[in-house]
Amino acid sequence: MDEEYDVIVLGTGLKECIISGLLSVDGLKVLHMDRNDYYGGESTSLNLTKLWKRFKGNETAPEHLGVSKEYNVDMVPKFMMANGALVRVLIHTSVTKYLNFKAVDGSFVYNNGKIHKVPATDVEALKSNLMGLFEKRRARKFFIYVQDYEEDDPKSHEGLDLHKVTTREVISKYGLEDDTVDFIGHALALHRDDNYLDEPAIDTVKRMKLYAESLARFQGGSPYIYPLYGLAELPQAFARLSAVYGGTYMLNKAECKVEFDENGKAYGVTSEGETAKCKKVVCDPSYLPDKVKKVGRVARAICIMKHPIPDTKDSHSVQIILPKKQLKRKSDMYVFCCSYAHNVAPKGKFIAFVSTEAETDKPEIELKPGIDLLGPVEETFFDIYDRYEPTNTADEDNCFVTNSYDATTHFETTVKDVLALYSKITGKELDLSVDLNAASAAESEAA
Repeated sequence: MDEEYDVIVLGTGLKECIISGLLSVDGLKVLHMDRNDYYGGESTSLNLTKLWKRFKGNETAPEHLGVSKEYNVDMVPKFMMANGALVRVLIHTSVTKYLNFKAVDGSFVYNNGKIHKVPATDVEALKSNLMGLFEKRRARKFFIYVQDYEEDDPKSHEGLDLHKVTTREVISKYGLEDDTVDFIGHALALHRDDNYLDEPAIDTVKRMKLYAESLARFQGGSPYIYPLYGLAELPQAFARLSAVYGGTYMLNKAECKVEFDENGKAYGVTSEGETAKCKKVVCDPSYLPDKVKKVGRVARAICIMKHPIPDTKDSHSVQIILPKKQLKRKSDMYVFCCSYAHNVAPKGKFIAFVSTEAETDKPEIELKPGIDLLGPVEETFFDIYDRYEPTNTADEDNCFVTNSYDATTHFETTVKDVLALYSKITGKELDLSVDLNAASAAESEAA
């Protein structure tokens, strides 16, 4: 191990594995280590026995839940936008050849106590029972404007410079009601708070277009896709990629201590008495606890069921977003459901997650609005984990620390973090202009 590397990556969570793969493809010499004997770190996937041990201690899982090895329960479950940045990264790195995707059945939003399909186009707006007749017409006009908008075609701008005009101003032009704005902002554009209303509208319009284009990709009920066997396949796929390009992976490496010189710059990592030298260190927050700060907590419930979520048209995989205004909370709540259709549970079993930014110490009470949507549940596991962000200056200490995973059940924020970190490390933007059809063969076969 006593060699010199361009970058040493600590932790095999999804973010670390994507970074490792991207840097390897760029021709950098990468050593990737993990203190655990498994891939995935915080974003690992557990079988039933391991899930039970983690949350219930030494009890044995009841037999009626089925065979342990047929469960692949993601600890940080997130769907991918079919045309989103993560899929572009997968294509850019050719990781798609190691994975099989399947389209996600449904995308819903919670509004006035009920679940509704998220309308993403002018046609769907007219059919939606989220709005009254006159509001449908107003929403339809807004959706047509967004669909027709092209950044390099001034005729499609209708006199609005979206780089200057706020989202609130654009929405007021169409006279949309608060409930409509709520589902557009949180379930379509996937904003986590309402700051976007006073920011340039271009970001929200681009997000809405991404949703609609991703939805059209597979002609399904949602814009999302998900790997068969769950997300644990992703870190392993990026590990394979890194190895193909000469990267070295080492699991079960005790301690993994980052070494600093007298100027406070990281120059290597020591494990089991050996030190590997490097120019830069990339790691998750657990490897450098004195260079991060706690910024919040995520509350989550993991539920095993034997039926789809009611009122989701029997969807075997689904996301439901509960906007914060609907719950009178400070942050949105997310419901994620997958099943044996994606090979994450035995035949007839469904896994549902309910997650949110924790505002109390009582997840079972706080998550009740989401859990109440699930119907009868066979088993529930509750959890709260801390969220960290780096406090260091990477230019000064050569350490690039990833953010913890947030409560969202989609990948848009995670990929944003990864791409920002990649730019910091390399000093360049990642070119994501790829042929999206390169990933479609496996996806459509699996769908």
